[in-house]
Amino acid sequence: MSYKQLIEGQRYQISAYLSENLSFREIARKMGLNHTTISREVRRNRTLSRDYIPQKAHALALKRRQESAKSKLCELTVMFVELCLSYKWSPEQIAGVGKLIGYSVSHEWIYNYIYRDKVRGGDLYRQLRHNGRKYRKGSRVKRVIIPNRVGIEHRPSIVDLKQRLGDWEVDTVLGKQGTGAIVSLVERKSKLYLIRKVNAKSASEVRDAMIQMLWQYRHYVHTITADNGLEFCGHEVVAKALEADVYFANPYASWERGLNENFNGLLRQYIKKGTDLRTITDEQLFQIEREINLRPRKCLGFKQPAVVFKEMSRAA
Repeated sequence: MSYKQLIEGQRYQISAYLSENLSFREIARKMGLNHTTISREVRRNRTLSRDYIPQKAHALALKRRQESAKSKLCELTVMFVELCLSYKWSPEQIAGVGKLIGYSVSHEWIYNYIYRDKVRGGDLYRQLRHNGRKYRKGSRVKRVIIPNRVGIEHRPSIVDLKQRLGDWEVDTVLGKQGTGAIVSLVERKSKLYLIRKVNAKSASEVRDAMIQMLWQYRHYVHTITADNGLEFCGHEVVAKALEADVYFANPYASWERGLNENFNGLLRQYIKKGTDLRTITDEQLFQIEREINLRPRKCLGFKQPAVVFKEMSRAA
């Protein structure tokens, strides 16, 4: 088994297992990884006091990756890429020619470079044939391409009854084009609502955000229901990390996740459609989440979701 880079959610798992005094081999077996991956991770990313703190470990790993020679291109190669884009060459064309003339660069790197430029307010994306969009307009019937998707028809009937704590719905709320998205989760019984900003509506960012958001509630996560957006392609990693089951609603059946749709409507009272999410801080999102969870809900007998969740989790 070869070494592989870890995501942030896995670092939270490692921290939890270390607190249980499990060995590296035991942790590796539970996570389906090589024990050398775990030992290398802890050795390289622990603090000066030799503690392993997942947030700091992830930050150290990202910094090391960004500073590695593999992730950097020489200035001439970047200039070559930008020149070719000005002639409206596709990333694949640029990568192909670059390899022939000594400016080696992958088309994936070029797409990422264009995206980062767009987030900063640049206009390189305008040189692309489809302005950077990787979708096609077509028929209303949505072709499901999510790997190993499990439909909502297989979801346990107890979820519909809303009698237990731990069944969640997930969705994403978009900001102004190119400024990121907000991942939102709501627990069906208590109506607890969680939100977090991600830089892009990508499967990897949404996957990591879901694990991070639910990690402290992992003992109260039985199921998660999502729509068929490609941002949920990482559902298997989420399910494994949280030891939960992920189900997908039917296409164009938003009522099957009606609670999350309703709460996202409340979110729009604070963050209007088309808002540049770069102007919204994490602290502002925390305050919005707190206010919504402290609103009395009629369906809860005018109790507050935060209070109901706390009461139910203590009783569980």
